[in-house]
Amino acid sequence: MAPGEQRGGAGKPVRSAAERAREQAEARRLRILATIDSIPRGRVSTYGRIAAEAGIPRGARQVGRALRNLELNVPWYRVVNAAGRSSIPGAGGAEQRRRLAAEGIEFRPSGTIDLKRFGWPE
Repeated sequence: MAPGEQRGGAGKPVRSAAERAREQAEARRLRILATIDSIPRGRVSTYGRIAAEAGIPRGARQVGRALRNLELNVPWYRVVNAAGRSSIPGAGGAEQRRRLAAEGIEFRPSGTIDLKRFGWPE
């Protein structure tokens, strides 16, 4: 046993509350990314709906954080806000719109997407 290391039941190392919190946050992030990855081509979903599908009620901001630090190849552009509009400013928003249009997503003149028609899950 290393100096200062504590052991719990069955001789397992005792994890700190901070370590457990980091592990739980990473597990939530992976669930969010898996949910985003499951959005079918030609569909979009909202931050809040993704959070709910990932088992994180009221976790829309966590979805935004997971996307902000995205390292994996997931269809980030299929995530829109509750109004059916991009929340990404500037060139990123234009790229999102271009990718969605290439998948057949249609935009209203207001720039929003009809979530009843293109939203996921149905």
